[in-house]
Amino acid sequence: MNTPVPDCGLDVALAVMGGKWKPLILYHLQHHAQRFGELRRLIPGISEKVLMQQLRELVEAGVLARHDYGEVPPKVDYTVTPFGQTLVHVLMPLCHWGTAHRAEFEAIRAAPRGQSD
Repeated sequence: MNTPVPDCGLDVALAVMGGKWKPLILYHLQHHAQRFGELRRLIPGISEKVLMQQLRELVEAGVLARHDYGEVPPKVDYTVTPFGQTLVHVLMPLCHWGTAHRAEFEAIRAAPRGQSD
């Protein structure tokens, strides 16, 4: 049985950006290259294993470029590709929405269940 292709491209966007951390990784890389350790410090709560996995997936999707300088000790950094920049531009309105509605969301989340209206 063939499944119909949806008209909405959210399936593609979520295939690339699915997960809790990928939008935050892109946010922190949008203006300049960052090394792994810098990203780890900028994104509290992410484990090294998950950060490595998410970076690898974003590189495989063509959203990030990984630059290995071939030095000892190893120096590797990540940058957003031109393709990835198209995604950053889409994510920024979502970032602004979250900033504008942070207090309201926190109040809703703090309210006892059934009392949010």
